Amino acid sequence: MVGMSNTETGGGLDVLDRELEKLLTEDVVDPGDHERFSHYVKKDKIMESAMSGKPVKALCGKKWTPGRDPEKFPVCPTCKDIYEKMKSE
Repeated sequence: MVGMSNTETGGGLDVLDRELEKLLTEDVVDPGDHERFSHYVKKDKIMESAMSGKPVKALCGKKWTPGRDPEKFPVCPTCKDIYEKMKSE
């Protein structure tokens, strides 16, 4: 196999390199938000986080510092279930 390119050997390393790069890039850009959901948080806590940079805690228990547009992600099903139960009480 000496002298063969990745395309001649099936390109396995290229695929692994791309997947590893994708994972590392996602972690650097958005650590801890691998599930990519919008979460329910009290409005005053979001404002406080925006001013202080402190993390918030969602209804589902997830803690993070908001920084992305929540409209771009689906709603967390756990947060939604908890919210619906709170609304009905």
